[in-house]
Amino acid sequence: MRSLAMLKPVKSILYSVALLLLGNGLLNTLLTLRGTGEGFSSAVLGIIMSGYFVGFICGTWVSGRLIRRMGHIRTFGFCASICASVALLHLVFINPWVWLPLRVIYGLSFITLVTVIESWLNSQAASHERGRIFAVYMVVNLGALATAQQLLRLSSPDGFLLFVVIAILISWALLPITMTRRVQPKIPERPKSSLSALLGFAPLAVASAALSGLAMGAFWSMTPVYATQLGFDIGGVGLVMSVAIIGGALLQIPIGRFSDKHDRPKVMIWVVLLAALIAAAMPFAPSHEVLLGFYFIWGGLAFSLYPLAVAQLIDQLHPDEIVSGSADMLVMHGAGCAVAPIAAGSLMSAVGGHGLPLYIACVFTLLGIYALYRRRRIRAVVTHTAHFEPMVQSSAEVLEMIFDDTQRDLFDDPSFYEEDERERLAGLVKTSTR
Repeated sequence: MRSLAMLKPVKSILYSVALLLLGNGLLNTLLTLRGTGEGFSSAVLGIIMSGYFVGFICGTWVSGRLIRRMGHIRTFGFCASICASVALLHLVFINPWVWLPLRVIYGLSFITLVTVIESWLNSQAASHERGRIFAVYMVVNLGALATAQQLLRLSSPDGFLLFVVIAILISWALLPITMTRRVQPKIPERPKSSLSALLGFAPLAVASAALSGLAMGAFWSMTPVYATQLGFDIGGVGLVMSVAIIGGALLQIPIGRFSDKHDRPKVMIWVVLLAALIAAAMPFAPSHEVLLGFYFIWGGLAFSLYPLAVAQLIDQLHPDEIVSGSADMLVMHGAGCAVAPIAAGSLMSAVGGHGLPLYIACVFTLLGIYALYRRRRIRAVVTHTAHFEPMVQSSAEVLEMIFDDTQRDLFDDPSFYEEDERERLAGLVKTSTR
């Protein structure tokens, strides 16, 4: 009963999240399958799918201004209408060079929807309940993405029904949030941050965000193509995607909690190298069942890397710098995701479907080598130990939700680290950048 009472202020938001992510998760996989059926090459599909992440990055800068100008509900309705109509426009214009700008527009609108949801969720949650509400939000988020893949079984990607289902789901996402009587929150101005300063201060965290994006962007965009080339039917493609997402949902927390209690950079090295090893083994899987097992474990490892990078960054930042710093991490991750489909698609066109896991293995190996170099040559300065929180690529608003008042009080305690320690850290940054 207490848990239900906790969720009462945010239940309409969670209903909208579930419907929105069902539509979005289905659309991302469906477009890849439909493009393959229309004869688009892997390289062209990679370019198309990168458009979503380009729009996502642009939306991180536009969304706050739009919400401050229009308000939460009107902004949500405006962007949901764009997303639903764009989904249907893919049927009207079956042309890769029309799909590309449609993906950019969709990505920009979708990140604005996510920003509306997460800022509203953050404002409605009491400070002592934010951690539990965030956990429920992540369950709904990943559960909807995994369930969306199974909607592929409703009809063939070559027809129109699945596109209509997507438009209906996104349109229905409007209903709970527009019916709410809760007061709309205000979007505060974000403090400016310097990416160059973060690169000097926490280069491993920034590199992990960018390179995990290079891998995850390829997974989201090109795995349906890879699974199709391996002989999976439409339902099987959805199963591959769902298994990886479920692995990410189930294994993130134990991996993250382990990193809280041990040397986090060392944990990151093991995670990234194991993910690289499993990806490299995928072309040699003797059966589809073994490959599904590989994807489950790989999903748990790969989905953990971005939140591990964020936790590593928080380990080294002052509380006042966390939200702005995490926004830069989001941009770096999004930039990696934008490049990934183009790089992976081009490699798949050149060497075949197995180019996808080999590409991912190379990216993770590169990150593992860099992490080993940083660990052996340069010891990161840790001001405190942050708590790992599972997450997916999202808006910067979500960091305020998981960074509760208890943590702020702890980090603001003068005994935790003094001003002269900050000056010493600044000196180390200058030394490390020479």
